[in-house]
Amino acid sequence: MKKIALLITVLTGATLAGNVLAQRNMNLAFTPPLDSHYGDAGRAFADRIESLSDGEIRISIKPSGALGGERDVVEGMQIGTVELSISSTGPIGNFVPEVYALDFPFLFKSYESAHKVLDGNIGQDILEAFQPAGLIGLAWAENGFRHVTNSVRPIEDPEDFQGLKLRTMENEVHIAAFRALGASPTPMSWTEVLTSLQQGTIDGQENPIPIITANNMWEIQQYATLTGHAYSPAAVVMSEIHWNRLNEEEQAWFREAARAAAEASRQTVANNEQAGIEEMKANGMSVVEEVDKQAFEAAVQPVYDQYAERYAPELIERIRAAQQ
Repeated sequence: MKKIALLITVLTGATLAGNVLAQRNMNLAFTPPLDSHYGDAGRAFADRIESLSDGEIRISIKPSGALGGERDVVEGMQIGTVELSISSTGPIGNFVPEVYALDFPFLFKSYESAHKVLDGNIGQDILEAFQPAGLIGLAWAENGFRHVTNSVRPIEDPEDFQGLKLRTMENEVHIAAFRALGASPTPMSWTEVLTSLQQGTIDGQENPIPIITANNMWEIQQYATLTGHAYSPAAVVMSEIHWNRLNEEEQAWFREAARAAAEASRQTVANNEQAGIEEMKANGMSVVEEVDKQAFEAAVQPVYDQYAERYAPELIERIRAAQQ
């Protein structure tokens, strides 16, 4: 009986050890804090994967730039040191030029039209362009329409941008747009932005409302203007190295989880947009809610003249046509 009990103990221990070895842990990195639309997307992704895999695959969420800035994370996915990310399009465009087509100013008319474009053939075509860069584009999540905050003056007209030192994403289309407006754009990883604003190295930044509120921007910025100058999706991305280690069923799980993440981020942004404006006001920010869009569009037209031919002009036209 003692031998049988010992054998059962050994077999049980071996089974448990096998289960531990079978369990796979993957990191999902992003730069905003956990209490954000990215955090909600990350939790939705993790929950869905763990459910679909019966706990065999677990996702460790790494918010607030824990694994580096967005470009660092993209490069990490290319070499396999990072498995997954939710990233803005800015750094990705350096590796997948087609993404830049999404970043042209005043291209998208509304959230509804942006979702229609990204969830349809156009969005899927762009996601497929990730693979040659060693990345797997899984889904388009939400960032939102981008707006400007600064600590110098309210921005009501294009001329008010003159001389402002503004942080932008590492995206030459965004940089060109702010140069056309007369600002001095400074591409910078988000992990450096808050410190740079506090030290006065830069005057302002531009981001969707959920990023502004998640980072309590009113503590270091006095003015906000709802320019809506660009629609900014977020991409749910996986390292191709780790993707290729999945079987077909598992790959389907990751695509389903990415769609759940996308929906969660969109819902959070929708819930937070108007509430975020009120929150900014309640915390003392001066908010310009309406601007003359036609004046701003005219000011940034040189960006289309300079860059549209370089970044798939037919793609820009497809995006415009899909919104008519």
